Amino acid sequence: MTHRGNPGPVHRLKLVTLLFALSPELLFLGAAVKLQDNGYDGLLVAINPRVPENLNLITNMKEMITEASFYLFNATKRRVFFRNIQILIPATWTAHNYSKVKQESYEKANVIVTEQNGVHGDDPYTLQHRGCGKEGKYIHFTPSFLLNDELAAGYGSRGRVFVHEWAHLRWGVFDEYNHDKPFYMNGRNEIQVTRCSSDITGVFVCEKGLCPQEGCIISKLFREGCTFLYNSTQNATGSIMFMQSLSSVVEFCNASTHNREAPNLQNQVCSLRSTWDVITGSSDLNHSLPMSGVELPPPPTFSLMQAGDKVLCLVMDVSRKMAEADRLLRLQQAAELYLMQVVEVHTFVGIVTFDSKGAIRAQLQQINSADDRKLLVSYLPTTASTEEGVDTCAGIKRGFEVIEKRNGRADGSVMILVTSGADEHINNCLLTAMSSGSTIHSIALGSSAVRKLEELSHLTGGLKFFIPDESNPNRMTEAFSRISSGTGDIFQQSLQLESVCETVQPQHQLLNSVTVDSAVGNDTIFVVMWQTSGPPEIILLDPSGRKYNTSDFVINLAFRTAIIQFPGTAKPGHWTYILNNTHRSPQALKVTVASRASSLAVSPATVEAFAERDSTYFPQPVIIYANVRKGLYPILNATVVATVEPEAGDPIVLQLLDNGAGADVIKRDGIYSRYFFSFAVSGRYSLTVHVHHSPSISTLDHSVPGSHAMYVPGYIANDNIQMNAPKKTGHRGVEEQWGFSRVSSGGSFSVLGVPAGPHPDMFPPCKITDLEAIKAEEDVILSWTAPGENFDQGQATSYEIRMSKNLQSIRDNFNNAILVNTSELNPQQAGTREIFTFSLKLVTSELEHEPDGKMQENHVVYVAMRAVDQNSLKSDVSNIALVSLSVSQNSAPALSRDELILKGVLVAVGLIAMVCLIIVAAHCTLNRKKRALKKDNVTKLL
Repeated sequence: MTHRGNPGPVHRLKLVTLLFALSPELLFLGAAVKLQDNGYDGLLVAINPRVPENLNLITNMKEMITEASFYLFNATKRRVFFRNIQILIPATWTAHNYSKVKQESYEKANVIVTEQNGVHGDDPYTLQHRGCGKEGKYIHFTPSFLLNDELAAGYGSRGRVFVHEWAHLRWGVFDEYNHDKPFYMNGRNEIQVTRCSSDITGVFVCEKGLCPQEGCIISKLFREGCTFLYNSTQNATGSIMFMQSLSSVVEFCNASTHNREAPNLQNQVCSLRSTWDVITGSSDLNHSLPMSGVELPPPPTFSLMQAGDKVLCLVMDVSRKMAEADRLLRLQQAAELYLMQVVEVHTFVGIVTFDSKGAIRAQLQQINSADDRKLLVSYLPTTASTEEGVDTCAGIKRGFEVIEKRNGRADGSVMILVTSGADEHINNCLLTAMSSGSTIHSIALGSSAVRKLEELSHLTGGLKFFIPDESNPNRMTEAFSRISSGTGDIFQQSLQLESVCETVQPQHQLLNSVTVDSAVGNDTIFVVMWQTSGPPEIILLDPSGRKYNTSDFVINLAFRTAIIQFPGTAKPGHWTYILNNTHRSPQALKVTVASRASSLAVSPATVEAFAERDSTYFPQPVIIYANVRKGLYPILNATVVATVEPEAGDPIVLQLLDNGAGADVIKRDGIYSRYFFSFAVSGRYSLTVHVHHSPSISTLDHSVPGSHAMYVPGYIANDNIQMNAPKKTGHRGVEEQWGFSRVSSGGSFSVLGVPAGPHPDMFPPCKITDLEAIKAEEDVILSWTAPGENFDQGQATSYEIRMSKNLQSIRDNFNNAILVNTSELNPQQAGTREIFTFSLKLVTSELEHEPDGKMQENHVVYVAMRAVDQNSLKSDVSNIALVSLSVSQNSAPALSRDELILKGVLVAVGLIAMVCLIIVAAHCTLNRKKRALKKDNVTKLL
């Protein structure tokens, strides 16, 4: 190995180990952004390889983040800014002396740039899958947003938009507007537009121009063709999470400006807390004092990097332990599939084995053909060693020797490390691996594999997998299939469509079918694997009825596999396979099917399975996620099943849901989730997710979910309407005729501190987050999703519902709010939609005698609830729902001061024809307004 010597001082190694022990999330894959001395370092921006080369993207991205840094610094009251930014240039772009990629990849990026082509057009957005105060997955920008300056009229300057999205991503705050509920009735019986702060002013606009409020509100419904336009000149300074495009907006809503009544996600998910309250509660601001003085921080520096050749080395344990529990056989079968199908073309691949010492079996060879793949398969180990000793570092050292023969360094390379050995000396190569520039994915076989193995993956940004000996024999192939090149080019990646394993009795058969949907089909491969004796009798039928037999498969008796690959594009539809066990003993028969995208025109369905954290301490649960998408768009109504396998004990099966309740934060966003708390033992747990979807017109949601930056349709300037260009929308996808199926390994996580033997119930019902309330005559109708006996599973025992006319009182002192009689309300199974109706007359007298004022002064009441299980464990208090008391179904709302002023404006405007002329004139002044907006932003920034 070149450039390597002593791994470093012992105290540095202890520091790394201590950091991991104290906070595994510090080293979580993709969480590379660090805050030091008020500056963020390591922010990774990645451009998708399918984006056409355009150097202006890089220029505008630099300008956007530079502006954002100063805007963020002021908005956080001199606390944080952006210091160092990494921009990952696609390998498909021309090389311009960029730095070489080390452990960075598209999948780890905090910000991605890729096409969207959907209903929301060029909306910037952040994909948030966790609760309030939790980091999101990524920020997304389209190339058009970064290149088209005209979009600034609707979104505001790019730097302001970036700060809006950064707050979503980093601090877990949510949007303060609501397209689905654009207005609400406040506590003073006034119709208000959903906004924060409520000091932001504007007027209603109808199809024919300015109009009175009552012209837009009919029976509490928003009349079609109406909108609310904000004044371009404001005094309000907040909020960035509502409308960052207003020049006066320079801060987040705080306790004094926050509109707690607005029916938006921020109030719902964050329990009425202001965005600034959530942000200041984050570790970022807790550990960052405001910078002294009046000087601005330095502008951020940018590092441009580009991936070189794809270089990969398999480093595999062949010690005597690999002969146990069919470990070597499963490794051979999984590695064969990986080399024959999963590894992308043009990748350089080497093979190393190790026991007490390392050995090079194959130097780097580039995959350009099927023959290259077969040659590499021939170098896989065929037998286990007789040596019991395991020296993992010796194998890693040999792996680096193979990798570095390419260009003298390991930067940007990938290593797949598979071992079952108990090697306590992995510490000796931790720092070497971390500084190598290589990403190490680890696969631990059996419970004897040393715990420090995962640290290699943590420190290098790799994935980690655990394969229990008693697990489904296909878990190894699923783990290998999850490991991709990391370029973000889904059209080149292999997708696993099927993974089935069953023990078949003698003279019995395994009969099943798999769907090859129209979005895949290229390089389709069927792999049949068996456990003992010879191959089963194989029959495969394609959708047209054509039959393939055992003789059509390529048999590898040493690895006990039979493979058939279909050149070109396989026929879409249902493929049926039949495996007949013709032998005298039962044996486990396995089928794996994989394929690639059939066309660059249609994105295939993908599944990304993952756990919320790498490790947890009993009794804290782990949330299991599956991100199910077609390109960027969520796939709805799928059947998503997670299987969690502990080191010892039976696997646990969970159906993941996308219903906006329990562990699931946002409904219909394509991220399916569930709490996992069935901890049998301390140790590693392995995660696999299977997704199935039948043909349906509701398969795909053409609206990208997430927290979007608001596009403003227009403004009121000097009593004139100035409309922005309508927001462009993309094309809709093609509905899938055949349905689809996918399989994804979610790696592994660890659970510590599980007590031996039976343990008491420590799991309460989960918090209700989707409580809604409406008034119907003298009744209040509540609806919500039922929690469970334990988090979001099972059936709670009872509900506790309380009311108050004081919002802060019910939030901060729930136990003293007025109790609603729920004696006849029996909870249903978790995930069921609950509806409960009660009469306001029963609580009116108590409301009137609340100590916080007279009821007639407040025309709304607030309702919240919690669930109770059989052991009297209570959930957290739900989100708070608002109920309007005094407005009848058809009455016009009282006009606020803004609406009275509006009547004067209408008189001054006069005839409708005059309004039409104003609208025409607005188009002529559009460019002048854009220039003025840009100049105003620069002035405000300085």
